[in-house]
Amino acid sequence: MPPPSDIVKVAIEWPGANAQFIEIDQKKPLSSIVREVCDGWSLSSSEQFALRYADGPQLYITEQSRGEIKNGTILRLAISPTRAARQLLERIQSHGIDARLEALKELAKLSADPTFATEFINLEGIGTLARLVESGTHFGEMLAFTLTAFLELMDHGIVSWDLISLSFIKQIAGYVNQPMVDVSILQRSLAILESMVLNSHNLYHRVAQEITVGQLIAHLQVSNQEIQTYAIALINALFLKAPEDRRQEMASSLAQKHLRSIILNHIIHGNRPIKAEMAHQLYVLQVLTFNLLEERMMTKMDPSDPTQRDIIFELRRIAFDGANDPGNTEKRKAMHTKDYRMLGFTNHENPAVDFMQTPPGVLALDNMLYLARLHQDTYIRIVLENSSREDKHECPFGRCAIELTRMLCEILQVGELPNEGCNDYHPMFFTHDRAWEEFFCVCIQLLNKTWKEMRATVEDFNKVMQVVREQITRALAMKPSSLDQLKSKLRGLNYSEILRLRQSERMSQDDFQSPPIIELRERIQPEILELIKQQRLNRLCEGSCFRKVGNRRRQDKFWFCRLSLNHKVLHYGDLDEPPQGEVPYELLTDKIPVSDIKSVVTGKDCPHMKEKTALRQNKDGLELAFSILYDPDEALNFVAPNKYEYCIWIDGLCALLGREMGSDLTRSDLDTLISMEMKLRLLDLENIAIPEAPPPVPKEPSTYNFTYNYG
Repeated sequence: MPPPSDIVKVAIEWPGANAQFIEIDQKKPLSSIVREVCDGWSLSSSEQFALRYADGPQLYITEQSRGEIKNGTILRLAISPTRAARQLLERIQSHGIDARLEALKELAKLSADPTFATEFINLEGIGTLARLVESGTHFGEMLAFTLTAFLELMDHGIVSWDLISLSFIKQIAGYVNQPMVDVSILQRSLAILESMVLNSHNLYHRVAQEITVGQLIAHLQVSNQEIQTYAIALINALFLKAPEDRRQEMASSLAQKHLRSIILNHIIHGNRPIKAEMAHQLYVLQVLTFNLLEERMMTKMDPSDPTQRDIIFELRRIAFDGANDPGNTEKRKAMHTKDYRMLGFTNHENPAVDFMQTPPGVLALDNMLYLARLHQDTYIRIVLENSSREDKHECPFGRCAIELTRMLCEILQVGELPNEGCNDYHPMFFTHDRAWEEFFCVCIQLLNKTWKEMRATVEDFNKVMQVVREQITRALAMKPSSLDQLKSKLRGLNYSEILRLRQSERMSQDDFQSPPIIELRERIQPEILELIKQQRLNRLCEGSCFRKVGNRRRQDKFWFCRLSLNHKVLHYGDLDEPPQGEVPYELLTDKIPVSDIKSVVTGKDCPHMKEKTALRQNKDGLELAFSILYDPDEALNFVAPNKYEYCIWIDGLCALLGREMGSDLTRSDLDTLISMEMKLRLLDLENIAIPEAPPPVPKEPSTYNFTYNYG
């Protein structure tokens, strides 16, 4: 007979004594269980003891977390978190250097435990650590452990960052601004400053006053990628929290310090492969840089602004050399109207009206002026080439430039916040100081070329723009490393190639609509779904690495989860860094029986998405979040690193629970695999018209004399 669900069999250790093997009744108070364990070793004052896990992070067990204890878990009897916090605080303030160092080392390890952290903070422990840092008397390992403990304690979100003193900020900033400082101290100092900026509006201003951009950029030129990552993370945090009127000024300062070229030479083209966290920070910097365009993108043109009117006049002058305007006002107006028509504006009388729609607003005008000034030959060629055509196939440059700018803003998500966990940066945008404008110049030439290949007229405008969007998105997906590579990729994606790709992708939809084919598809579908199900379960058996997300962006906290080979248990545990290969089950100390799983929830229904965190406010963080709800009323919370992993895990968990797999990835895989299977089965029917209905069954013959008589 199996034991009751509220009885858990565990082993409990105590230094210098034989382990106790006991059954924990989850209905009994934890204090009673600790008392019984202490009695087994004849220990008095049981209230000064507590239970901790013996493996992994060795967290304290509380009434709230005791439900996570599983059969076979090894526990350890330890002094209570209150007593441990008091003893460590006393040892930290002792005069003995060695004793203080050991205490800080132990504190750095224990501070990750929320139960201990609460007790230590209640004893004003954070204030003590802050004073140790402010004194400036700690160096080397002692300072590194102090900063580690401080960061871990603050990361629990128990104490507000606004309570941090200015002298503490100055001391931490001093470590960052020093040309020569220990790597571990520098790393933790950068992380602390990043957390200050992200978690407090007031501290942003103080940190911004203390940190020099030049020194942060100097940290990007070292060989240690961890330091480079923390430095870019702090730059991004300052960028993200800066007031709108300060962001452009900060961007100009970074440009003057050659941030882009330093990133390109020391990171993107560096000797070491770029890790996931660095890729994310480069993506964030890319997004924040493009977001500087949002103000221009959302600004309508003011027809009464002489500066903006002069830009339109300059576009006309460069294209048509309008130095010799006629003196007569009427003739000049008529000539201007004709020129604006040739420039491809929708409103020939007043082109300023074309820039009234947002997006793209006056950003389109900025792009057109850049092309006209910096790539004058290209600009003149495009305009004159189309203005001289009489066959209704002219490409309206002005209208195309405006629509293209709007499209590029959509593709690059100008104005949107960075997505948590996204690593989708494009190296080519770090190869030029005016990468946005150069990107536009490449794309407007592509548009003109595609227009000619399609022999399009004005009525085909939207069709051309759809083809151009597809060309650009397909080229960006190939991750060209430079603008020249982008041009090369786009040359290979001409209109004919797009048609070929579309046709091959559309085969399953266009050619398989007759009733016999639909019936065949319905018969194939169950076995294909079973194949997809097995693939999803196999992926869960391989496992995935997830990032732990707290109140600040954790750059060094990961955990791994994988399904047992018999599909009965989910194993999970913490990791110090992302794994390079498969993580053995033995290293994953925690587990959940699949039979205990009650449901899987996603998005805002997840427990960790109901908390007020930066991730909760990010729609993409919501889209990648899911939680496993299991007995007794517990949850295992996930934030997938990307949409693909999210779909894999949602599908796999649904398959485990006997539910329908309904992710976008399943639909895509189902279409692809069914299409391939049907094409294979129909190979012998190539070029044969498949009838809508089966042929009629012929009438029975009048006689069966034609049959062979074997007798």
